[in-house]
Amino acid sequence: MKKLYSNKRKRNKVVEAKPETIQFLLNYSKSLKITEVDGHKFESNLN
Repeated sequence: MKKLYSNKRKRNKVVEAKPETIQFLLNYSKSLKITEVDGHKFESNLN
């Protein structure tokens, strides 16, 4: 049986996010509110 695992694999590139993207995600996560009522989860954005 051919040894497939012996072949060298391509390395993944490291992707760098822009500071604006990181700030947007942080602000969104701070404004997200999850409320659970009777086993149901409701998501609401407080902005």
